Amino acid sequence: MKKSLLVLFFAIFSLNVFSQEDAWVYFTDKPDATYYFSNPLQMLTQRALDRRTNQGIALDNLDVPISQNYIDQVTAATGITVMAKSKWLNALHIRGSQTNIQALTAFGFVSQVKFARHSLNTRISNPNENIVNETSKIGQTKDKFEIAVNYNYGGSSNQVQMLNTHLLHQQNFTGQGKIVAILDAGFPGVDIRAPFQRLRDNNLILGGYNFPDRNNNIYTRNQHGTMVLSTMGGYVDNQLVGTAPDAQYYLFITEDVNSENPVEESYWVEALEMADSLGVDVVNSSLGYGTYDDSGYTYSYAMRNGQVGFASRGASIAMQKGIVCVVSAGNEATSAEPHIGIPADATNILTVGSVNSTEGYSSFSSIGPSADGRVKPDVAARGSNATLSNSSGTIITASGTSFSSPILAGSVASFWSALPNLTAAQVIDFVKQSADQYATPDIYKGYGVPDFQLALTLTTENFTNNADVKIYPNPFTNVLTIYLSNNNVEDFSIYNQLGQKIFSTKISSQNNSIDLSNLNSGVYFYEVANQVKGKLIKK
Repeated sequence: MKKSLLVLFFAIFSLNVFSQEDAWVYFTDKPDATYYFSNPLQMLTQRALDRRTNQGIALDNLDVPISQNYIDQVTAATGITVMAKSKWLNALHIRGSQTNIQALTAFGFVSQVKFARHSLNTRISNPNENIVNETSKIGQTKDKFEIAVNYNYGGSSNQVQMLNTHLLHQQNFTGQGKIVAILDAGFPGVDIRAPFQRLRDNNLILGGYNFPDRNNNIYTRNQHGTMVLSTMGGYVDNQLVGTAPDAQYYLFITEDVNSENPVEESYWVEALEMADSLGVDVVNSSLGYGTYDDSGYTYSYAMRNGQVGFASRGASIAMQKGIVCVVSAGNEATSAEPHIGIPADATNILTVGSVNSTEGYSSFSSIGPSADGRVKPDVAARGSNATLSNSSGTIITASGTSFSSPILAGSVASFWSALPNLTAAQVIDFVKQSADQYATPDIYKGYGVPDFQLALTLTTENFTNNADVKIYPNPFTNVLTIYLSNNNVEDFSIYNQLGQKIFSTKISSQNNSIDLSNLNSGVYFYEVANQVKGKLIKK
């Protein structure tokens, strides 16, 4: 009996000590910071530096790479494999036995070790419809006579028009000049299929990287990323038009669909940092983490507060670097744990839930709030029966917040292309303000469905810049009021987006309210006294 107990004890001891664990080792400092601050192009591209300058963002220690000396010493340590790294968090993702990982705390440059298996961290002290899952298992006004862009959206009409992104397109704001990075599971077919021909012909795919395989082959692995990209950059006349057809794209594979392991979070943060260094403006990721293959790594709801998940902590830094990070909420609403996952719980990002064609909540869309009580999801877009392309180039419909997120992210890129000098923080704020539940957010749709034309209006004064003429409200519903500082009788005209005059009247300081209830909803341009010009939005 004693011999049996001894064997059992040894088996348990061996399992705990010699089994492979995932962990992050954090470092105390960055001894090479002075060199990199003197040579910023060694850590960031010129476009990334320009983005920082335009948004008034100074370089800081987070931008500095991890000390290679520290990496080399950890790599050389007994039984340790380095899987990924993060300069923002000054950490390496490592794999090894519990004993070998704990031994790293003997290095003076190691501040702490944190295991992916949550239970181990309590024992260690270091004083130094066809629902597609998230692939994880859980400005300037254009001249009034400029010819408008009128796409034949076909089946994608509803998902674009719901956000009033088509009104941005009609003003030729289609994402040009903005770079979007997609962090996903693979992009097969993007290099050969017809829905992506327009992107290829216009050299809008800038490259990317495959983190799980550590190579440049991005047109491989799972088609989830292909479908996601199609909602932003896809183009098939009268079938599918993406929300940012003229943006440029980097494609990053961070997800390994064959298993669920926390290393994917580290790949994700690595990709986000690479996107930052390349000068990317908008990031979309339709990935989420909550439940892992090894239940010891799984995040409880209490952990989903933006401060625990490695990917969440990385995502929260993106806005500080001038990036708008857009993340899907998840499809877990009907599961035992219905709340948003990792990194959807991050601060300073846009977490996107799903609605159907009539803006009703999609029953699968993961709910909020975050564990610390913040509004989540932040906003919502169509994810039920969204129109998209698969890797064969076939236009299909599929459901999931995997698609509501990129539909919205592309809209962000088109909106930002209208006002490229906005900061990332301003973009996020205006998007939220434009949403239809901004005053009364809930746990299902957050602040609601954004109106990107309204967001564009919110970025400028509700009145014309001319002190002698004020027009309000703008946007308006039926009645428009015009204030004139003088007592003259002036001509007032309204033009459509083709520059055609569709309405005119006389106004004065005494006769200044106009009933425009017969005017269709949309974007128009006005002119007062043949000199004061501006934009009007009819709700």
